[in-house]
Amino acid sequence: MSGRPEHGQATVELALSLPVVLLALALVVQVALVARDRVAVVHATRAAARAAVVEPTVGSASRAARAAGGALAAARVRLDGDASPGGLLGVTVTARPTAVPLVGYVVAGVQLQERLVVLVEGPPE
Repeated sequence: MSGRPEHGQATVELALSLPVVLLALALVVQVALVARDRVAVVHATRAAARAAVVEPTVGSASRAARAAGGALAAARVRLDGDASPGGLLGVTVTARPTAVPLVGYVVAGVQLQERLVVLVEGPPE
């Protein structure tokens, strides 16, 4: 046996590289969660717009958005425009993405928002 013994070299290399690998994995998970939440905001906005067409109130739109949003329990719904029959009503859903511990600061200031404009139904003829 010539040279220095290299027992434990792999353990030391693993100990040095493991935090970097785990941080990279957490970042990938964070990006996936933001993408999932983005799709959920779009889906919640569509559901809120469908509800607002029939009953143009913030309450009905919020209930529909929360039911469709899944992970977006804290989504905010805003209606603007003309809520009278035949009017154009804007429906906006805003939410913050889910944050992963340690890397959630990356998305701390991000706000997901989607807006749709719908035509409010009139009474049946």
